[in-house]
Amino acid sequence: MKRRFAVAGFSLAVVLGCGTLPAAATDSAPAANTAVAAPDVDVTKVRAHLSELSAIAGRNGGNRRSTTQGYRDSVAYVKGKLQAAGYTVTEQPCTSGCTSGAGPNLIAEWPKGDAGNVYMFGAHLDGVSAGPGMNDNGSGSAALLENALTLAQQNPAMRNRVRFAWWTDEEQGLNGSDFYVRSLSSTERARIKAYYNFDMIASTNGGYFINHITSSAAAPMKAYWDSLGLQPEENTEGAGRSDDYSFEQYSIPTSGYAMGASARKTSAQAAKWGGTASRAYDPCYHSSCDTLTNINTTGLDRASDGIAYTIWQRAVDSGTGGDCDTAGAVVNGGFESGTSPWTGTTGAIGAHSGQSAHSGSRFAWLGGNGTTSTESLSQTVTVPAGCSTASLTYWLHIDTDESGSTAYDKFTVKAGGTTLATLSNANAGSGYVQRSVDLSAYAGQTVTLTFTAGEDRSLQTGFLLDDVTLQNG
Repeated sequence: MKRRFAVAGFSLAVVLGCGTLPAAATDSAPAANTAVAAPDVDVTKVRAHLSELSAIAGRNGGNRRSTTQGYRDSVAYVKGKLQAAGYTVTEQPCTSGCTSGAGPNLIAEWPKGDAGNVYMFGAHLDGVSAGPGMNDNGSGSAALLENALTLAQQNPAMRNRVRFAWWTDEEQGLNGSDFYVRSLSSTERARIKAYYNFDMIASTNGGYFINHITSSAAAPMKAYWDSLGLQPEENTEGAGRSDDYSFEQYSIPTSGYAMGASARKTSAQAAKWGGTASRAYDPCYHSSCDTLTNINTTGLDRASDGIAYTIWQRAVDSGTGGDCDTAGAVVNGGFESGTSPWTGTTGAIGAHSGQSAHSGSRFAWLGGNGTTSTESLSQTVTVPAGCSTASLTYWLHIDTDESGSTAYDKFTVKAGGTTLATLSNANAGSGYVQRSVDLSAYAGQTVTLTFTAGEDRSLQTGFLLDDVTLQNG
């Protein structure tokens, strides 16, 4: 990652007829929201690519800087692997804006799927002159390469097009990716529906960070790491400092994974993720010690599998006869990323004391006031037309001081103006219960989903909402 100093809780997920994401934490890929599940990328193969990049640096003065033979040999290694797997690979010389003598960008596109809908995945292949650059950015380059090879080996039916890129001259100013995007026509840029960047995804004291974590582009990346219970955070340190910024400059949606560079881990992050507080995420950032011993294999594995999950979500045919890509249908579904884009009583979202979330640390606490009151949360969601069934599932804990079976305090779920479910204090229990409503009738439509709690004059009933998902109905 390049140094850059100046750069211009309510959880809802909608479940469609395309499979589900499991709640249990695991380092293997969760079942995708498509009929064809994403593969578990073999991290030993990713590390094998890293070993080759390390050996290349060792034969070329100890580094892989963009202007050196070490970089050009890195390009040759990645290109050879891709060509052997059946890719047509293009070396794009950077003829303007790059450091004099910088090697080329490397572009590989899987030749299946709708060429008008391109999802692009990239990592910078160059390093700094101080060392071999194994975390920065051998980690992203190697994970991307093994994902490309896995896609070729699996050879699934494709809905959309996938394009991979390994960038030159990132460390000198994001120059390779900037040249690439500038070289595209406006029509070609419009075909790129999202760009995903992977820079430093194996930091030894790292955290789990996602670029633009609440965006639609980030949804599958976050969904995967959420399924592992990682509670990822926004990549604030990396904002404007890696190749995704080149795409942002042309209003192309972006996201990506990172585990951190020279910024220091907080005590809260150390408690959540392990590691050492007040120490850099990567103590070997831009240093000679960024070698093969400077790799967090667990983080590398989780990022590699999350890349595969995102590729399968965005581009692989669901097998349902239509587009059933639910990723991003509901944004900030776990309330872990603030309140946006929820509207209504957004103060209900938080890590409230006295009650607990179903998962993570945040949830939506509607009601619980013990006075006459109405509180609600809403979000507008598009239900994909290609899903044969759609059901909104959610976890609800009803806590009440009322007694008996009379419904004094009520909780409703609405789609537009239609009430799909009504619950009350009479449904109270000791913990969270998973519930669902049928949204099949809304396939192909954009609808506002609203959750409302209404209390009468006394005796509180709290409706605690968390982990809503879109699944097979």
